Amino acid sequence: AFRVASALSLVVLPCIAALLLTALLQPLTARMRRAGLPSLAATWCTVLAAIIVLAGISILAANRVSADYPRLQTEVKHTAHEVQASLAGAPFHLNSVRLEQYYDNIVHFLSQHKSLIAGTVVTGGKIVLELLTGLVLMIFITFFLLKDGERIWAWLIKGLRPELRQRADNAGAAAWVALVNYVRGTTAVAAIHAVFIGLALWLLGVPLLVPLIILVFVAAFVPLIGILVAGALAILVTLGTKGWIAAVILLGVFLLENQIESHLLQPLVVGRIVRLHPLAIILVLAVGGIVAGIAGAIVAVPAAAAICYAWPHLRGAPPRASPPGTGAV
Repeated sequence: AFRVASALSLVVLPCIAALLLTALLQPLTARMRRAGLPSLAATWCTVLAAIIVLAGISILAANRVSADYPRLQTEVKHTAHEVQASLAGAPFHLNSVRLEQYYDNIVHFLSQHKSLIAGTVVTGGKIVLELLTGLVLMIFITFFLLKDGERIWAWLIKGLRPELRQRADNAGAAAWVALVNYVRGTTAVAAIHAVFIGLALWLLGVPLLVPLIILVFVAAFVPLIGILVAGALAILVTLGTKGWIAAVILLGVFLLENQIESHLLQPLVVGRIVRLHPLAIILVLAVGGIVAGIAGAIVAVPAAAAICYAWPHLRGAPPRASPPGTGAV
């Protein structure tokens, strides 16, 4: 199954992304239908709203990277000169020639990656084409899942014997409720992450503010690991542009925000839905990352949560308690 999924990754990944996006958008579509909007109109309104939001975020991030990159280079050069002057004096007395080489390497690295980013945007070739194809496919799949999801599910299980069909139907409903609540809870936690970290970056005057906020938001969907990677990159940018004091302040903000998430947000928002031991989460993330890279790490935990709630129904055993929020779905 893994080999087939890998060979068909251009189809499998958009399907998985569409499933997660549907889990996020389905409550909005259901609310529009309850308000009296026809099913097709409710689906179109939801999908168009999602497209507008995603396109706006992408354009904003690209524009801010293009606008802030020269400022990033300038501030890194300034910080590097200050560090060079400090290390060349007492009590370090480091070789100024070697420091100058390090400085030139940093400037060359930034210039090289600016060209790489510009080249990728203009002549992305196969990568850009695959991304656009996957994005279009994801939107189409999301549309039909929102519009005909129940009919598609009924068609998938209609060939089973009555008893097995009932088990599969109950398992699918439990798994879907767990997935919807997980995606909604994780989105709320990711938004809180982005607001707090974005406010800290804005107060410190760090460049690339909008791209870093978006990175923090997306990274929150990879439990345990994602926020560490995004935090390390944000601290590195802060260190290179604003100095070590600002970097230490941002590190403190990350540590405080991480404690709030671990002891308040995750238990209240996500912990009641994903009843997995931290060791199980780490192992699931490792397997997902090995099998499918970043995409596998993103879907590993929600997939494990869905399986945990579906499995008792498939076995025919008394099901565990349904995840909170069932009535809102």
